[in-house]
Amino acid sequence: MPIETDKIWIDGELVDYEDAQIHVLSHTLHYGLGAFEGIRCYEQADGRSAVFRLGEHIRRLIETCKIATIDVPYDQEELERACLETIRANGEKDCYLRPVVFLGHGEMGLGARSNAVRVAIITWRWGAYLGDEGLEHGIRAKIASFNRHHVNSAMVKGKINGQYVNSILAKREVMNAGYDEAIMLDTEGYISEASGENIFIVRNGTIYTTPLGSSILGGITRHTVLTLARERGYDLVEQRYTRDFMYVADELFMTGTAAEVTPVREVDDRPIGTGTLGPVTKDLQKAYFDAVKGRNTDHPEWLTLVE
Repeated sequence: MPIETDKIWIDGELVDYEDAQIHVLSHTLHYGLGAFEGIRCYEQADGRSAVFRLGEHIRRLIETCKIATIDVPYDQEELERACLETIRANGEKDCYLRPVVFLGHGEMGLGARSNAVRVAIITWRWGAYLGDEGLEHGIRAKIASFNRHHVNSAMVKGKINGQYVNSILAKREVMNAGYDEAIMLDTEGYISEASGENIFIVRNGTIYTTPLGSSILGGITRHTVLTLARERGYDLVEQRYTRDFMYVADELFMTGTAAEVTPVREVDDRPIGTGTLGPVTKDLQKAYFDAVKGRNTDHPEWLTLVE
């Protein structure tokens, strides 16, 4: 679906959609060194709008830039304020936010250090990333032939632009084969994550997920779901596990800002559990949407009002 929006924040000011242009020699376009975030703003139960875990997302953006040796020209408070300003300018109740830090034009070559660091924030309406049908009934996934990055060949804890080619290739591969999402193994053959989501499985009432020490992104939605699961008394185990352990899970679901909490009904043509939305996934999915939409007020610190 084409992106439609009115105003884009770029380098400290709001500009019209058509005027948010960059030079074809922008360094990040050629070499991929940059950082980005995905954030959601939800209409609340009381009709107001709030950004979910804005501070954590902007902190991760800044941390990614540190990992990538990029000096961001704005501090956390300025970037948070710019996100809210962009939402207000576009008059959105519900929207997705994409802050991106990139290197402008000037020098070329891998060692270029003098190019200006530029920052843009875009907002647009974006529904369920893996589809409304997927949210309700689950998606079909396949193990990709592409491994997730090794922890010493790429910086796996950062959302670095160019590193997502790895995920894009995996996603395209499985979509071309008729599946909705790719599941990626680490370089030792254990389950890592999906192309853009963290993975949870449920077996005998216990929830398992790959630990942060592995080659996964430290997902903010992942942390949210772990918190909600603990509060509901579920047994949680963070450990590496194999694909055959996943095949015999009772339930499987993926988490991410875009995907939210999406169940998986099938992996590699094998039904997961009963092949339908399981009770644990359903419970945590509801708890998540109650939290992000302000129906559950246990975590007010997660919500930043747009007003």
